[in-house]
Amino acid sequence: MTAFNNVTYHKDTNNVVTVTLNRPDKHNAFNDEMIAELQACFVRVNQDPEARAMILASNGKSFCAGADLNWMQRMAEYSYEQNKQDAEKLAALFEMLYHLRVPSIARVQGSAFGGAIGLIACCDMAIASKLSKFCLSEVKIGLVPATISPYVVEALGPRVAKRYFMTAEVFSSRRARRLGLISEVVNEESLDETIDDLIKHILANGPRAVAQAKELVEEVAYKPITADLIDSTSELIARIRVSEEGQEGLQAFLQKRSPNWREDNA
Repeated sequence: MTAFNNVTYHKDTNNVVTVTLNRPDKHNAFNDEMIAELQACFVRVNQDPEARAMILASNGKSFCAGADLNWMQRMAEYSYEQNKQDAEKLAALFEMLYHLRVPSIARVQGSAFGGAIGLIACCDMAIASKLSKFCLSEVKIGLVPATISPYVVEALGPRVAKRYFMTAEVFSSRRARRLGLISEVVNEESLDETIDDLIKHILANGPRAVAQAKELVEEVAYKPITADLIDSTSELIARIRVSEEGQEGLQAFLQKRSPNWREDNA
């Protein structure tokens, strides 16, 4: 395990990385230091060819309370130019998480307020405790959820996002599930078991195929079904079929054996 000041980084024997927010006394609220450390972790995941998936977790009662009060106080004293630079660093963090090379799963316990919802929306999947609470709280202090908005609007849809952006209502994990922010809601003691099951399914699949499947969704989402799109998807499957991993997967299926990326490949 690698420990920074505000986060920890751990890769297990299955090459699954867990990045953990580790400011429990501050409800894992993030500041500029935590943002830089999270970016470093995400870069490390992307540069690790063995990494198969990443879990974004946190220690303590809360998943993340959003922005740290001391950091916000400093921002209030910044000039416009300084605020712009600060916001760009936060925006880069969300973009990096959203485009992470491997599947990402948010493990959500306790409260997730403000920018924490951006972290959740940027992950491919999110499993939350039944007792978790969510709030896009920025307008309560005269701000807006700007840097997280592309990802939250994608997760919730424009009309739902308008409501929670403007009202700053607190909503339950069950509602978050219905709205599409959360993939599954379970008892807190079942969080790890549920995530382990997702990881088990991911590890059973071709690593490159999983990464390309993730990219595929981003490439085709909300686009009109044109000749160019049809040609692009046809080219993709042809390229994958003749790839080393694609050939191994097809041969394993035809020979009724496990492919070489699975532990039970005998």
